[in-house]
Amino acid sequence: LNAGDELEQMAELLGSPIAKALLGKGVVPDDSPYTTGGIGLLGTTATQRAMESCDTLLIVGSGYPYPEYYPRPGQARAVQIDINPAHIGRRYPVDVPLAGNSRDVLRALLPMIRRKGDRSFLERAQRDKAEWERVLQTRATTQDMPMKPQVPAYELNQLLRDDAIITSDSGTSATWAARYIKMRRGQMYSHSGILATMACGLPYALGAQVAYPERQVVALVGDAAFTMLMGDLSTAVKYNLPVKILIFKNNVLGQIKWEQIIFTGFPEFGVDLEPIDFAKYAEAAGAGGFTIERPQEARKVLERALAYPGPAVIQAVVDPNEPPLPPKLTYQDISHFAQALAKGEPARVDIVRTYVEDRIRERL
Repeated sequence: LNAGDELEQMAELLGSPIAKALLGKGVVPDDSPYTTGGIGLLGTTATQRAMESCDTLLIVGSGYPYPEYYPRPGQARAVQIDINPAHIGRRYPVDVPLAGNSRDVLRALLPMIRRKGDRSFLERAQRDKAEWERVLQTRATTQDMPMKPQVPAYELNQLLRDDAIITSDSGTSATWAARYIKMRRGQMYSHSGILATMACGLPYALGAQVAYPERQVVALVGDAAFTMLMGDLSTAVKYNLPVKILIFKNNVLGQIKWEQIIFTGFPEFGVDLEPIDFAKYAEAAGAGGFTIERPQEARKVLERALAYPGPAVIQAVVDPNEPPLPPKLTYQDISHFAQALAKGEPARVDIVRTYVEDRIRERL
């Protein structure tokens, strides 16, 4: 987390894009010409293509755990830097292990690296990133109803302060945070990482606000995750911690729903939530309560909520049938999707319509 400058210097010398695991989201700002953004299920097509075609991989202080998103075994030579030697080679076969603090090791390596003259790999990644960003903006500026979850995430990103600390929860809310919160230099970000469980977003925000009382702290969470620890809002009220909590309210366990459909080929089951008016709950707890129901309202409501002097909840009522698709669908994913629809997925008409409309809009 303290080696961002060195990482960008290395990328410049190597002519290499930087892929970011979610816990490394704040290492390099998203407007850096070197980063292609996130890797994996929540990542970008630009990163996916770079990983599929690279011949060398430098892993810096990361234990990113999903092997299917690394280069194919044998495709790339790998150098890994990690402060714990036992972690080297756990995720991908490593040719050159370098044990030590990432910043110190990068500083030692930089004088040894000759700048690569051929910039074509990096330039292709930059073009892929620009196209990905165009698609994201198309999805986030639609006025469709029910409101797409991308809309409030996109609008929030534009309103965050330069000193903001952002936390996100596990679930589909992590997808919108990963893709639409564009980190600026000086901002900080955290997520449950390898814990990979729900209900971390609000407690992380409370801890961040205690540690940095003068900074803006915002949590992006799902309705199910917030429900699990909603009592913690009273802690924010009691200690006057002015955290702001954006809740994606779709009345469903979204990540579980889409995993059932895409990963197993079965219709959704047991994922419906009992609706709660979180804005009214926030007011009852002594916090500010705000609601966004239409895309046209998003920016103004968020501005009011962020200006609220104490803790505040913003519930954004969003489309439960907007799929948090991975950057690349495999044949198996598509097959499972079709199977789930054929087996009687209750929202199949809305899901198909949403998917088709999104694809058409992106191609206009």
